[in-house]
Amino acid sequence: MKILLTSLLFAPSIGGIETVSMLLAREFVAAGHSVKVATMTTGDDGASYGFEVLRKPSFAQLAQAARWCDVYFQNNISVPLAAPLLIVRRPWFICHQTWIPDPKAFSGLNHRLKLFLLRFGHSISISQALAAALPVKSEMIPNPYDATLFHVRDSIARAEDLVALGRLVSDKGFDLLIEALALLAKEGCRPKLTIIGDGPEKQALIQQAKDLQVADQITFLGARTGTELAEELNRHRIAVIPSRWKEPFGIVALEAIACGCVVVGSQDGGLSDAIGSCGLTFPNGDVPALAQALSQLLKTPELLLQYRRHAEEHLRMHHPSAVAKQYLIFFSSR
Repeated sequence: MKILLTSLLFAPSIGGIETVSMLLAREFVAAGHSVKVATMTTGDDGASYGFEVLRKPSFAQLAQAARWCDVYFQNNISVPLAAPLLIVRRPWFICHQTWIPDPKAFSGLNHRLKLFLLRFGHSISISQALAAALPVKSEMIPNPYDATLFHVRDSIARAEDLVALGRLVSDKGFDLLIEALALLAKEGCRPKLTIIGDGPEKQALIQQAKDLQVADQITFLGARTGTELAEELNRHRIAVIPSRWKEPFGIVALEAIACGCVVVGSQDGGLSDAIGSCGLTFPNGDVPALAQALSQLLKTPELLLQYRRHAEEHLRMHHPSAVAKQYLIFFSSR
């Protein structure tokens, strides 16, 4: 099978969509298929990846790739990258990695066009919440995680309490987590927290921690990626994902689970699918509920062992080879 995978964002850019696109492309090649990736991210030609990468392709280059392929697969819909399908008929598959805003609440023509075009393709959703939000039927295929990088390292002592990671912006809810720490402190529970990431809210979060008198409990570690990130996750017992907004999925939850953490995350959206039975969820934005979930885990160590027992089975469904196999079966059935 010849697969053209379009991904607006791709390596060397770093993010969830980029990670999924790379993992799927590699697994498709490993399964014996030919792959080309088309992206708007600048970089090399992909020779080191084992497949060709078309960077900022022209319409003519995309049309040529469309004629070459048997399957036109978009990892998140992009109207410009789908344009060759106007002149080249190929089965069109769209994996929805995030929400398409409701046109009733959002006036953008691009979003209206995306919703209209979905009827001409085969949709794939990465979570139940995303599937429910689409106006068309979709296949459920969860996101993979990088199993070669994120795994338990027995040589690292798991001596730290809480870890939270992500871009330091209001949507990610780090301020809610700091508020929850202040509530726990009033009960005499003062766990240590490592915050991994950077962003425009960093100084505000540092000041908030001082104002709530929990600054001595928090380490702002800065951004970490790759092996450094995996090793840091291995040092912690509990990973917290306190997002305000409805996460479409949450690969970071899989990465934390794979590194031996129990996850506490917000329940609305697709994050609960990513956590599965490997942790606890709480209503988005509910600080007392977040504090209660953390207190429960911190004061009952046997619960951590209980949730960790589910990790192997949960991660098996998200292993790159298992996820890629589901895609290939779906491609072949249409």
